[in-house]
Amino acid sequence: MESEPITSDELIGRTVTIIDCTDPSWVNQKGLIIDETKHTFLIEIQNKYKRIAKQTATFAFDYHGKKTIVNGSRLMYRSEERIKKTR
Repeated sequence: MESEPITSDELIGRTVTIIDCTDPSWVNQKGLIIDETKHTFLIEIQNKYKRIAKQTATFAFDYHGKKTIVNGSRLMYRSEERIKKTR
């Protein structure tokens, strides 16, 4: 398992799995990130759009063939800010 390099990449269009959340109904939900704000992801799950607060969850991404786990609080930026910050 790797961590962190994905925090500097574009996340829209990536498949994500919620592996931990303050709301247990989100755990193990898997979907496609459709949009991102500073505080939330809009995820398409089974043809429905659902918004989840980043700070409430831990996410798993496939990144360069490896499972990468990221705490949502590490993603609390707009995508363009997050990408600029790490460059």
